[in-house]
Amino acid sequence: MKDFLRQVARSKPLLFLPLLLLSGCNWALMDPQGPIGQAEKSLVFTAVILMLIVVVPVIILTLVFAWHFRASNKKAIYRPDFHHSTTIEIIVWVVPCLIILALGILTWKTTHVLDPYKPLVAENNAKPVEVDVIALDWKWLFVYPELHIASVNEMAMPVGTPVNFHITSATVMNAFFIPQLGTQIYAMGGMQTELHLQADHAGIYHGLSANFSGDGFSGMTFNAIASDQAGFDAWVQKVRKSGQTLDKQSYAQLTKPTEDVPPTYYGTVNGDIFGDQIADFMGPMKTMKAGGDQVSSKTTGGMNGMSGM
Repeated sequence: MKDFLRQVARSKPLLFLPLLLLSGCNWALMDPQGPIGQAEKSLVFTAVILMLIVVVPVIILTLVFAWHFRASNKKAIYRPDFHHSTTIEIIVWVVPCLIILALGILTWKTTHVLDPYKPLVAENNAKPVEVDVIALDWKWLFVYPELHIASVNEMAMPVGTPVNFHITSATVMNAFFIPQLGTQIYAMGGMQTELHLQADHAGIYHGLSANFSGDGFSGMTFNAIASDQAGFDAWVQKVRKSGQTLDKQSYAQLTKPTEDVPPTYYGTVNGDIFGDQIADFMGPMKTMKAGGDQVSSKTTGGMNGMSGM
């Protein structure tokens, strides 16, 4: 045993090598900046702690048993005929069952509490910001329908104000994800998914596509800028001053595959770009109003998709 401990002491520097492999990791999930992210972090930690109630004792007892019943320990009792212990049976069955029950109750409750389709209510009762999101090859388009502006690979929100995302795809299935704000959700052609997030602190949060979608997937990222109301208003004014208009023609250009696209702004939006994009996938399923106009995906609820987390 002493020789073994000496070998461990000599190889101590090697024990830190695994940490080098983690040096390039981004711990955004462990640094949430909104209520959804905070709740999801709490859920992860609670679930891990519950599972460690079994894992840690098993690891410790494995080492204890191996040491106690070593060949050189003459005091260890050899019992080859041992086959049953009611106490042990109770422990190894009841404890895991209780943990599974606790995990089940926890999962059930948080599944409903953290439902991505469930709207958030701000403490100051601020009106939510509406944002339509379209996944393109290989970029993200953000349309603010109430402000009649749009941006590519950049969005903004006021701190403490809920944001209602309506998400679809103009191409293959994608996944919309802002790790520090919480909840990944899929973007699918012809379908509308919803997501409700909020930033509690000012900052620039990294957003990305969490679902492989082709050659430019690695560059399909964006910045989510959270600031006070004055900062958000200034961002809106900057977008409006861009002079560009998002209409059917310019949107058709946007849908062409491009990689590593810098932030682009559209000061004016003509038409229902989001609704038209969903309708393009619906084909003969397009619904018509009595007057002959096409029903927007938002008026019908679209074809609801599924969440990713």
